[in-house]
Amino acid sequence: MGTSGKLKEASIWTASILLAALFVVAGAPKLLGAEGWVRHFARWGYPDWLRLVIGTLEVAAAALLCLPKLATLGACVIVVIMAGATYTHLFRATDEAGRAAFTLTILLLAAVVGYLRRA
Repeated sequence: MGTSGKLKEASIWTASILLAALFVVAGAPKLLGAEGWVRHFARWGYPDWLRLVIGTLEVAAAALLCLPKLATLGACVIVVIMAGATYTHLFRATDEAGRAAFTLTILLLAAVVGYLRRA
């Protein structure tokens, strides 16, 4: 593997690890019932069980990103979650539209990682 190949691989792993860390940090409080997340899901009009599903998917996707053969699956899960988050910020919480840019950025990063890590 040449220098550019090593740089590409290091960049993909760096993005994967950053996404994984982000989604462990985001998913764990949802699973643990952090008061802020309970309030957010209620304010958005979502049932509490959805918070648990999203938290579980976020933590699972983070783990999948760290396994080369399953990283694309993990990235796809993140893309779906971020599509839902973008929808929520734009249409379920009128005062949160500004957050949609962040969720779209994460969605695009996950899509790129998923594409580059495909088998």
